[in-house]
Amino acid sequence: MGSRYSKAAALGLSLLLLTSCGGPSAQPVPSSSPAVPPPGTARPDEVRPQPTVEQQELLEFIDTKLTGPYGVYTNLRETSESAEQATGHEVLSESASLLMETAVREGDQERFNRHWTLARRTFDMEGGFSYRFSPGQQKQFNVNAAVDDLRMIGALYEAGQAFHQPEYTSEADKYSKRFYKNNIKKGYMFDMYDNFYKVVNESVTLCYIDLSVLQKLSISSESKENLLKNMSGILEEGYLSDTFPFYETRFDYKTGEYSSEGINAVESLLTILHLTESGRQKPASISYIKAQVAAGTLFGQYTREGLPANDIQSTAIYALTAMIGAVAGDESLYQSSMDRMNEFRVTDPESPLYGGFGDVAARQAYSFDNLMALLAYSYR
Repeated sequence: MGSRYSKAAALGLSLLLLTSCGGPSAQPVPSSSPAVPPPGTARPDEVRPQPTVEQQELLEFIDTKLTGPYGVYTNLRETSESAEQATGHEVLSESASLLMETAVREGDQERFNRHWTLARRTFDMEGGFSYRFSPGQQKQFNVNAAVDDLRMIGALYEAGQAFHQPEYTSEADKYSKRFYKNNIKKGYMFDMYDNFYKVVNESVTLCYIDLSVLQKLSISSESKENLLKNMSGILEEGYLSDTFPFYETRFDYKTGEYSSEGINAVESLLTILHLTESGRQKPASISYIKAQVAAGTLFGQYTREGLPANDIQSTAIYALTAMIGAVAGDESLYQSSMDRMNEFRVTDPESPLYGGFGDVAARQAYSFDNLMALLAYSYR
């Protein structure tokens, strides 16, 4: 793609892979179908279950401690905002998209509209939604993250249907056409689009491939059929084995090969969630997840053979298995996952992290863990 692109793309891609799918939650956090709306999405005429105490306390923590004028902080602890990966009070389109999805699932139109208005103001750029904004530097980064753009687009489609608001659907159509123009090339999806250099990277991260949203894109039926065939093929062929039923990390279009430095649980679980939403999940994956949740032995990273590469557990891991259980119609998997997830809650009323998920001693709380937990509650 030329020498001018290579340096920018290398930096942009490294940043994206640090903040999407796994997000900052990959670090230790101690004691942390296209035709129908997803399970749990409320309509105005439906009665939603009352929020649990845990859900209310988490929302209070996010709203009062973890949120600033531009959105949810990447981490409660402030930094100079000068690192390669997002830190401190920088904000991510990932967080905005998770808040939008949660609000529509809860049937809260006012909250959805508030989050969408702020997200559009903070992240919208010509070629996509910037994956990251640094308030300290007043800097909007030039690249998007396909997984987060898709989550925003999907939330807009769901909001249009749930709230009977055609303007949300119209906006979803507009942004889906932009996404197809910039992040899709010859029927294949790419991780990122660089708004400055007007180019994409050379690979796709499997957990970015949200088939249920790709199905909704406002494009021709022929283009959609080709796109879904290509991307579902890449997803399904990235399956490791029935013995260790997780998935490869990324697929390189230039070499035609998969690669994984290690198998990150959050990334594979998000891939499995996307497959489950489209009815393409492997039974072995669900069985494996269920057994590991029951034993409390889902760890942050594995070798390709399925051996734990660390002993880190996190809020987001069990939030994802809860969502998988809900979408798969497995109530016991949902509930056991929520029980495991809630073990990471900060329950000391004297702690500044009370109601949230994080490291009390270090006073750190990551956006991804807390927002994934909030989303998991909405699947009840």
